[in-house]
Amino acid sequence: MSFESFLSQLKTKANELKTEALKFKNKDFLNAAMAGSALIAMADGSISTEEKQKMIKFIESNDALSVFTTSDVIKAFQDFVGQLEFDKDIGEAKAYEALGKMKSNEAASRLLVRMIIAIASADGNFDAQEKKIAVKIISELRLSAAEFELD
Repeated sequence: MSFESFLSQLKTKANELKTEALKFKNKDFLNAAMAGSALIAMADGSISTEEKQKMIKFIESNDALSVFTTSDVIKAFQDFVGQLEFDKDIGEAKAYEALGKMKSNEAASRLLVRMIIAIASADGNFDAQEKKIAVKIISELRLSAAEFELD
């Protein structure tokens, strides 16, 4: 094996490790994002195609989450939706628990709120039930609803 080949393999392994480390570091953010997405998407009783597409676009364009495959994102989202459909109270408790892990990170919390508002608005109607869930999520993240013009 040539030295250049060895270096190339070493760089490849280093990049693989970096990607895995980023996934580990951002797993809580992914779960919080999918929990918030599921809560807001289910607020009006159904999940529209526009809401799903908005969520996927957000994930793909976000550096912290782009390390995850689309299938990882969809699986996490479906897990939260499934829990909400099976038992609303337990599903909500698990979703708010995932969101709560972001309380100490204001920048991540604000990004999550912006994402859920974008998802809620994706179908052209940010209704009262969606606003109520958004305010509850904002409160869980210890942010101000006024900051997002939802007071």
